[in-house]
Amino acid sequence: MNDDALRFPVAEPPAPGELVDIAPGIQWLRLPLPYRLNHVNLYLIEDDGGWAVLDTGLGTDDCRAAWDAVLAGPFKGRRLTRMIVTHFHPDHVGLAGWLHERFGLELWMPRPEYLYSLALQYAPGDLGAEMHRPFYRRHGLDASVTEIVLSRGHEYLRRTTGVPTTYHRIRHGDTLQLGGRSFRVLTGGGHALEQAMLVSDADRVFLAADQVIARISPNVSVHAMEPDLDALGIYLASLGDLRDTVGDDVFVLPGHGLPFLGLHARIAALKAHHGERCEVIAAACRDRALTVADIVPHVFPRELDAHQTSFAFGEVLAHVNHMLAAGTLLPCVGDGATDRYRTV
Repeated sequence: MNDDALRFPVAEPPAPGELVDIAPGIQWLRLPLPYRLNHVNLYLIEDDGGWAVLDTGLGTDDCRAAWDAVLAGPFKGRRLTRMIVTHFHPDHVGLAGWLHERFGLELWMPRPEYLYSLALQYAPGDLGAEMHRPFYRRHGLDASVTEIVLSRGHEYLRRTTGVPTTYHRIRHGDTLQLGGRSFRVLTGGGHALEQAMLVSDADRVFLAADQVIARISPNVSVHAMEPDLDALGIYLASLGDLRDTVGDDVFVLPGHGLPFLGLHARIAALKAHHGERCEVIAAACRDRALTVADIVPHVFPRELDAHQTSFAFGEVLAHVNHMLAAGTLLPCVGDGATDRYRTV
C-alpha cells in the first residue's frame, strides 16, 4: 500500500519504559508483543486529578514489567484515573484485570467488546476447540495443521488478566469528558465487534485504535461463532463513515505503528488494498474451485506460524464471504464435508 501521501511528525516510537508527549495532554507509551507485530501503542490522556489510560497491553510479564518501568520512572508521582479499552483483543484489554486490581481503575468499554472479553475470560481452556475444529476442517485446513492452530494459534486469546465485573458502557455518538476536554466516541466493526475510537475536534486528534493504521492493514477475520459474517463489508462501511465524519486534518494516533497525518489517503489505500486481495482470490478461483485453506497461500505467500495461520485463515474467509455477498464468487457443491468456491 502506498504511503506517499502520509506524514509522520514523530519518526521514532518511545523507547521501552519511556513516555512521549505526542499531542496536547496526550502521552504515548509503547509495550512489547511476542509476535511479528511486536508492539502495541497505549495513550495516557490528561484527566481530572491524573491521567486516563487508553488500552492496557497484553497480559504478559513483559508488558507488566514495561508498565512498572513507566510507573517508577517518567510517570512517578502521578495518578491513573481510569482505563478506556477500545476492543476485546488481548493486546488491548489484556491487563485490564491487573490494572483494576492494582490501582482500582474503573473500566470504560463498548458493551459487545466487554461481553466478549467476559466470554473469553470464562471460556473452557480449549476456547471452543470442538466448535473451531469442524469450522477449520469444513474450509479445507489439514487435520494436523488444525490441531497446531488450535493449540498454539489460539494461545493469543488466553493472554489476559480478565476484566472487572462492572464497567461503564461507551457507545457510538457519546461524548467522553476527559480533563475538561470533549472527545467524540465513534465505533466501527470488522476488525473487532464495536471498536471504540475517540476524536477531539478542538485539538484535531483522532485516537483510531486498530481501525486505521499506517503501513499495515488491520486484520479483518471471520470466526467459527459467526461463520457467514461479511466482516469485510462491515469494515469497509466503517472506513466510509470515518471519511465522512472525521476531518482529513486530524493527527491519527493508532494502536500500532507511528502516528500520522493523512487520514483520508490512508482510508483510500486500505479500501484499495482489500480490493486487490479480492482480485487475487478471483484469479486463484477462476480455473478451479478452491477451499479457504487452498486460497491462503495465494493471499499470504510467505511462510506462516500457527498464530499467523489463524489470522490469515480468518482474513481470507472474510474476503470470501464479502465476495459471496457481492456475487463475484460462488460456492461449489463438493463432497459435502468441504466448502469450495469459484469465480463467477
